[in-house]
Amino acid sequence: MFNLMKTAVLMAAITALFMAIGAMIGGRTGMLLALLVAVGMNFYSYWFSDQLVLKMYNAREVDETSAPRFYAMVRELAQRAELPMPKVYLIDEAAPNAFATGRDPEHAAVAATTGIINVLSDRELRGVMAHELAHVKHRDILISTVSATMAGAISMLANFAAFFGGRDEHGRPANPIAGIAVAILAPLAASLIQMAISRAREFEADRGGAEISGDPQALASALDKIHRYAQGIPLNAAEAHPETAQMMIMNPLSGGGLRSLFSTHPATEERVARLMAMARER
Repeated sequence: MFNLMKTAVLMAAITALFMAIGAMIGGRTGMLLALLVAVGMNFYSYWFSDQLVLKMYNAREVDETSAPRFYAMVRELAQRAELPMPKVYLIDEAAPNAFATGRDPEHAAVAATTGIINVLSDRELRGVMAHELAHVKHRDILISTVSATMAGAISMLANFAAFFGGRDEHGRPANPIAGIAVAILAPLAASLIQMAISRAREFEADRGGAEISGDPQALASALDKIHRYAQGIPLNAAEAHPETAQMMIMNPLSGGGLRSLFSTHPATEERVARLMAMARER
């Protein structure tokens, strides 16, 4: 119920941003049109955003025949978590990463890059996939998928406002400086919304993943290894669609500056420390 409330708040915040940008582009009429677009996007995001994200990453579905060891690992962990078997996808990228998507546990999917399978041991990979299934179990995959889709739409609309300018409610040209400000501030606002709901969610998924796998040290080792490897290997799809970065187990975006300041992931060192504390308690 709490995650449903967070999803509703997220959709309301995104809708408000849409309306503000619409008002800047076309005054009252633009605001109403933006409201209609936002309602349509919310509907689309709820039902279809998972497939959109999987297509962004050129993910291919695998099964017991095409990826027997990986598929069997996910199936065993799903049984331990008392979850329905999710769809399983592989992404042909060297960068080590993984994510879960879908609107609920009955319509979930987990995806991993070929890079993460090559870099991690089976024990570490098991910890990573348990983390992703914890997202499914906590029912927060809808939040991350919807926020990724809507944040991308906000960035696109804000860029449109900056490039083409706008009109006030009387049809007069809007202040061009305001258009530039919208192009900068609207995506940042969307990032802040994502960041507010994402960092705590990652800690909870780490804890839940450690409980599902029964091996917090394996997940800690995996996170440390992914952090070190991912720094030198770009994840091309994430660079092209940075709004999806918060879905990953590790921030896949290169560079610092604002991207680091508004990272949706907590520090890897803190995540590892918490998991190692769990391991000592066990």
